[in-house]
Amino acid sequence: MRRTFIIAEAGVNHNGSLETAKRMIDAAFDAGVDAVKFQTFKTEKLVSRNAPKAEYQKKATEEHESQFDMIKKLELDEKAHVELIGYCRAKGVMFLSSPFDPESIDLLNRLGLEIFKIPSGEITNLPYLERLGLLKKRIILSTGMADMSEIGAALDILISAGTARKDITLLHCNTEYPTPFEDVNLLAMLSIKDVFKVAVGYSDHTTGIEASVAAAALGAAVIEKHFTLDREMKGPDHKASLEPEELKAMVAAVRNIEKALGDGVKRPSPSELKNMPVARKSIVAAKDIKRGDVFSEDNIAAKRPGTGISPMRWHEVVGTEAKRDFRQEEQIEI
Repeated sequence: MRRTFIIAEAGVNHNGSLETAKRMIDAAFDAGVDAVKFQTFKTEKLVSRNAPKAEYQKKATEEHESQFDMIKKLELDEKAHVELIGYCRAKGVMFLSSPFDPESIDLLNRLGLEIFKIPSGEITNLPYLERLGLLKKRIILSTGMADMSEIGAALDILISAGTARKDITLLHCNTEYPTPFEDVNLLAMLSIKDVFKVAVGYSDHTTGIEASVAAAALGAAVIEKHFTLDREMKGPDHKASLEPEELKAMVAAVRNIEKALGDGVKRPSPSELKNMPVARKSIVAAKDIKRGDVFSEDNIAAKRPGTGISPMRWHEVVGTEAKRDFRQEEQIEI
């Protein structure tokens, strides 16, 4: 059975608090995810002091606050990373983080990360992509805001730098928080897979779990979903995030979808074998039949249960002689 790798995106929903981050790891583990992902950045390396906030950030944060000041409060230092990595290891869930600058790439590499998640905003950052590609690690690349040519260019840079194509997963994504359902365009995930011949998945910024469940049904290798301890908390991403019980429901739904997809071979399942004799039919006497009578369309019929001769042998039976007497509705023998 194919298993979808589910990432619970904590992002910056810890609000800069190490204790909140640990509580998020607890909630993600309880939900049954495979990994918890944070964000690694040095604010000074990431954003200019006069950079504007996105519209969704303006709605969820203090109006007078700059993007720089907003992000600075959400930064986790190296000590916090070490502690969170250890906490994830103790819980038995994978720690992931998206680096947003060269210094953060180096930090996560030094801390031993084997999978690097590239956020959508870095897909057109050539030196960033080259630096990551040189590490030759497994890469998950979100493709929000990108067209196919930009995705292809980023993929070429990573591969040329040394990362194997088989180690790259591309996530279809829309970066509006929350994403309107009419903008999800989930079938684009399949287009990406068809064109670039890599594993694909979906980074979901919708308000519900439906899009993630649908992505699993379409064969997503990876699903990433933002979550929070409480949507009413202050911060840029809380409003577009799942709460713990919703995350748990999403994971359960995806795992059920995995079971339901099966192996693609059409055959009776073990659970339905017992229904075959009940639901199928056998050839029976439509009326009393005497020995020597010829079976015909008039004196035989198909009725349940299916424990006798199958009606698929109808033409084999019609025209032959009865070897004994048969009572009405008794299963025919030849």
